[in-house]
Amino acid sequence: MATRLERYERRYRALAAELAGLGFISQGSVVVRYTSCGKAGCRCQADPPLRHGPYYQWSRAVAGKTVSRRLSEGEAELYRGWIANRRRLEEIVARMEQISAAAGELLLREASSPEPPATAKR
Repeated sequence: MATRLERYERRYRALAAELAGLGFISQGSVVVRYTSCGKAGCRCQADPPLRHGPYYQWSRAVAGKTVSRRLSEGEAELYRGWIANRRRLEEIVARMEQISAAAGELLLREASSPEPPATAKR
């Protein structure tokens, strides 16, 4: 049982170290949009239409409402990285919770088992 617990502790520490190197995080998503303006004779009204864009947009929920912000291409790349970091953070934390639960079961079993006789401990 001690070796299983040690394995859990090593995995947990490795995940904690990975958390430390993650970098900035952000919720939401980045989308690329192409739009039509509605002006007669514009290229976006042609057949086939040549829409305006690309326009980059970051959207996220704030207090239950969707909030969006227009971004440059460079800003969109930054946000994509931050969003990927957040997803990785959530994966790591979920894995840490699984390891904690498994280790906790071992520790609880050990704590509830009767103590061996004093002579057997030596």
